[in-house]
Amino acid sequence: MIFVATSGCTWRQLPPVFGPAWPTVYRRFAQWSRARVWARLHRVVLDELGARGDLDWSRCAIDSVSVRAAKEATDRTESDRPR
Repeated sequence: MIFVATSGCTWRQLPPVFGPAWPTVYRRFAQWSRARVWARLHRVVLDELGARGDLDWSRCAIDSVSVRAAKEATDRTESDRPR
């Protein structure tokens, strides 16, 4: 899962050397996402780094993947949609 997220490859391109077939890995990723495993893991890592004093909040950023688009930005008519 981490390899796919960091390399930019598709699930189908997941190298077989990692073990399970890509459908299994994707299914687990989807299940863990629904169960908010990634959010909880992120929180645990932040808490651990914070407890050690290893976080520098003066250098943080929010990218477009982290921020939900406004509804107005997603409402397009059929003729406005790219083909």
